[in-house]
Amino acid sequence: MPETDRWLTEYGENHRDIGFAGIYWVAVLTLVLGIVGILWSLPIPEEFVRISPLLNWGSAFLMAAVVYYFIISIPLAVGMLPFIFGIAAIQMWLVESPYSVFRVSAVLLAVSLAGLWMGHRGKGGYRALVHDIQLTMIAPVWLLSILYKRLGIPY
Repeated sequence: MPETDRWLTEYGENHRDIGFAGIYWVAVLTLVLGIVGILWSLPIPEEFVRISPLLNWGSAFLMAAVVYYFIISIPLAVGMLPFIFGIAAIQMWLVESPYSVFRVSAVLLAVSLAGLWMGHRGKGGYRALVHDIQLTMIAPVWLLSILYKRLGIPY
């Protein structure tokens, strides 16, 4: 079984009976945004700033995710690029806004965890919630794979 199918099958098996699917989808995307935002707000070494003003722990995490997506599936990676660029754009906007990146991201993280818990309530509970956190960057690809299947796009 190809690596892509293995990850997506494992993730899908744990999410077969999701309650409140709409809330779950939004919560997964918000979880990624919150985690990346918290990473984006962490202090960075001076060497990062010298390389690029946009290089930080959040952008490094996104770059690593994109590389991994291209390793497991080129069509899914291409489909994820708008999402990744959107997250980066939101983070860059937050940095320039009067809002604290860390506080906004912490609130997004809390809201997303509540949404994920609602999606898993009675069907995996906290164990499924912890699994979602562990597979933070697989969840959006899994959601995209469902969309690809519905549209008949091979991956």
